[in-house]
Amino acid sequence: MSFPLDPARTSAFDLGPPDAGTAVLLLHGFTGSPWEVRPLAESLADRGFFVRAPRLPGHGTVPEDLLYVTWRDWLEAAEASFDSLARFPRVCVAGLSMGGLLGLLLAERHGLRVSKLVLMAPVMRVRQRGGRVLEALGRTPLSGLTSGWLEKKTTDLEDDEARAQSPVLPRYPLARLFDLFELQRLARRAAPRVVSPTLIAAATNDHVVEPGSIQALHAAMPGSRLLLLQRGFHILPHDVDRARLAAEVAEFVDAEPTARTPSARAAGSPRASRR
Repeated sequence: MSFPLDPARTSAFDLGPPDAGTAVLLLHGFTGSPWEVRPLAESLADRGFFVRAPRLPGHGTVPEDLLYVTWRDWLEAAEASFDSLARFPRVCVAGLSMGGLLGLLLAERHGLRVSKLVLMAPVMRVRQRGGRVLEALGRTPLSGLTSGWLEKKTTDLEDDEARAQSPVLPRYPLARLFDLFELQRLARRAAPRVVSPTLIAAATNDHVVEPGSIQALHAAMPGSRLLLLQRGFHILPHDVDRARLAAEVAEFVDAEPTARTPSARAAGSPRASRR
């Protein structure tokens, strides 16, 4: 067994006034924890929003806990957190990396119950060639690529201080990477059907997300707004342009909502599976 990460930094949290008119559900990324979105949560809470940041199953503790969960558990947890905010007049969803994939699925399922959708560095496709090879091989019958572990030594942050403080899960089961690939597939299918006003934020120097996939997502969601940050890497809420990100997200969340129109291709297509 591995030593657990510091729960003071990786645990779920709520911030902001419980009687706020708007609640924001903040979803962290793959192998990450609520620590990743804490600065954004604090900024939104200071502006009068209620913020809930759950810890997805298997995350933020020890690597072995990821042995016993799948993408279905992560989506179920995101759904439960979203439902827990039903008392608020407006509920917005903001997701980082894999949290963005979960946010897309929530928005596709719940329509305008998701008042606003914010996708921060959504990992629609991985940038590393090795990851893309694994995704392709994972589709082959009897590939045998579900056992073993992958090491993780650092966090993709340009800010040196934030990177030094980041709680890093030292390894994770290879099988969970294939759960991420499945979420990517579902999110790509869901994106054109989302009607919630959407802000997509990404850094041009992100080392995790394939750059073309951000442009493809923006094109698949007519009317979505694309914010490209010239500084920082993948963990945007902690990185060098975090103040600009927080201001842009707060302004977007607070603005009067105007629903998007799904693309013509998606309008007549069947609803995504809720498996």
